[in-house]
Amino acid sequence: LMADDLGFADLSCYGRPDYKTPNLDRLAGQGMRFTQAYANSAVCTATRVALITGRYQYRLAVGLEEPLASPARNVGLPPAHPTLPSLLKKVGYGTSLIGKWHLGWLPDYGPLKSGYDHFYGFRGGKLDYFTHKSAGPDVAGDTEDLWDQDVKVHEHGYLTGLLADRAVASIGSYAKSKQPFLISLHFNAPHWPWEGPDDEAESRRVTANLADYDGGDAATYGRMVVAMDTAIGRVLDALDKNGIANNTIVVFTSDNGGERFSDVWPFSGSKMELLEGGLRIPAIARWPGHIGVGTSDQVCISMDWVATLLEAAGAKPDPAYPLDGISLIRTLTAQAAPILRKLYWRYHGNAQEAMRSGDMKYLKLRDNDFLFNVVADPLERANLKARQPDVYHRMLADYKAWDATMLPIDPKAYTESIRGKVRADHYGVIED
Repeated sequence: LMADDLGFADLSCYGRPDYKTPNLDRLAGQGMRFTQAYANSAVCTATRVALITGRYQYRLAVGLEEPLASPARNVGLPPAHPTLPSLLKKVGYGTSLIGKWHLGWLPDYGPLKSGYDHFYGFRGGKLDYFTHKSAGPDVAGDTEDLWDQDVKVHEHGYLTGLLADRAVASIGSYAKSKQPFLISLHFNAPHWPWEGPDDEAESRRVTANLADYDGGDAATYGRMVVAMDTAIGRVLDALDKNGIANNTIVVFTSDNGGERFSDVWPFSGSKMELLEGGLRIPAIARWPGHIGVGTSDQVCISMDWVATLLEAAGAKPDPAYPLDGISLIRTLTAQAAPILRKLYWRYHGNAQEAMRSGDMKYLKLRDNDFLFNVVADPLERANLKARQPDVYHRMLADYKAWDATMLPIDPKAYTESIRGKVRADHYGVIED
């Protein structure tokens, strides 16, 4: 289960005060809630590359698009690259993607070419919740972007509910056939346009400009998140109804940090920024009888779920494509001691770089370097670069060594820029 642009504190079990998410709270109460989970990127396509491959997105050209914007570039996830669904298929799993793809357009790229048996959802980065049309650079020509397999379909209804309908039906079908399955249910919610379940009139108003820069409010955003929570409740109920809840791993997360109406407390920053608010995400995992109940401060990242789920299913990664993520099985099932991690990010917009090592984080915003202890200082206010120069120089050297093993930044790749100046001015940095 993946939300789109959901902030770290946008669920009531993570502290959101102005609405409730009872179904995700229930999931958290029955499983493990992570407090130090990261997205692989501060934007969607790059994280989705890592989530499906288990590897740093910067190893692939599609992972340099931030996010994937134009079909004209003909960039996408190579069908020959192993993926979580393709590797699970080898051990007998049925595989379905329901919701957002955003990893390349037909005819060269698509879910059915990358390991999924079934696809119901949309290929671009955003969709109107009622008309199911996209606008802007995502889709050329015909803007209708709801698909069943590789055929466009025209259906009436609020997108979040339609995705839940298909997920519930798919669970029933898999349960009846007794085939083990992977369902990737990737919501558009709560990504703009700002449309709750009762906002069809607003949908007609913003169709020509889905970005809807003058629209929305916190209440609408809350209704969008609650609608997603309701949809997830239906999915959890379907697992119960079909008698397979105890034998099903459920993972919930987000593709990046929150945007306009999100709550990212206790962090600063948001989507498109390598500040903690752009990277920290909620992450919950439930597997009754196997995963412990409680919270974990294990540092983890989107690409870890491939290694984790492969191990749980008895499947193996392709040795020609070694995973960068690690399995969290021992953290989840044995509540083992935290594994020390080194994690890396870069974002072409505003020349951002970041690295997490233990409690410390190296951050670069254009020509300005910082060193933070993000456990003691989650708001990233106190720059420790001058106080701990040895740590700073060691992390900078580690970052440069890692970066040299990745594809170089493609200056022609689309990168969505932060609107206005970088949120670095509270460090005394003035950006253009």
